[in-house]
Amino acid sequence: MTQPLAGKIALVAGATRGAGRQIAVQLGAAGATVYATGRSSRTGRSEMDRPETIEETAELVTEAGGTGIAVQVDHLVPEQVRDLVTRIDAEQSQLDVLVNDIWGGDPLVTWDKPVWEQPLDAGFRTLRLAIDTHLITSHFALPLLIRKPGGLLVEMGDGTKAYNDDNYRLSVFYDLAKVSVNRLAFSQAHELKPHGCTAVALTPGWIRSEAMLEHFGVTEDNWRDGAATDPNFLISETPAFVGRAVAALAADEEKARWNGRSVDAGTLSKVYGFTDLDGSQPEGFRYIVEVVDAGKPSDVTGYR
Repeated sequence: MTQPLAGKIALVAGATRGAGRQIAVQLGAAGATVYATGRSSRTGRSEMDRPETIEETAELVTEAGGTGIAVQVDHLVPEQVRDLVTRIDAEQSQLDVLVNDIWGGDPLVTWDKPVWEQPLDAGFRTLRLAIDTHLITSHFALPLLIRKPGGLLVEMGDGTKAYNDDNYRLSVFYDLAKVSVNRLAFSQAHELKPHGCTAVALTPGWIRSEAMLEHFGVTEDNWRDGAATDPNFLISETPAFVGRAVAALAADEEKARWNGRSVDAGTLSKVYGFTDLDGSQPEGFRYIVEVVDAGKPSDVTGYR
């Protein structure tokens, strides 16, 4: 098995579950040493109150062929992020990949309610989790990333810039959060370019996270049964798909061609040739635009 990222050091901020976990695992599969951070640890859960832990993620990274290192960090606390980066510098003297995947706002979002019916405290907390965490992490980690050219920053969000620019994302706070993440990649790309580093905004399609599987009452083994609830669920993808997208970007010696761009995992799969775990290449956002938003009958033929 080839490991194009052997010797590379990655920080996946927000690696407890979902996309973050599998981004860490797929970077590990490509040979990287991965610092997996988050608030949920075997010593205690975050406000998400879910069972997944950063220690589990680190173990999965190592099992995949990399080196996983779990560090409990609240990325809203600057001192904790500063100490994290100081540790990475002391132990590795480099940082090649930074993935800002911190989120944790799902329990706070009130869907399909206008701003005047939204609870302000929860809305502002959502923005802090989605935006402030990314800025704090970049503030401390990017000076280490830019020590040598070739570094990669991935801003993880929900929806490409093209999609989010044209579509309301179900809540003014959620909408603002996800638009902002894409803009963060654009802005940081401008700042990283003189140092030979790259920033990309990346989104999965309809991701089968742990919480999404629970919502549909299925497991990864029988996930297609979720189509009984929503036929469009058949376009969904595992978190490993976007994880492989990040690994492909990190291994690309010409990754600068993506600097400042917003892209989805399905598009990158066509460029780099990686697949989801079942061998398919689901194009989630193309399907959403051309089928779901267009009001057409559910049919994933030609989209995965």
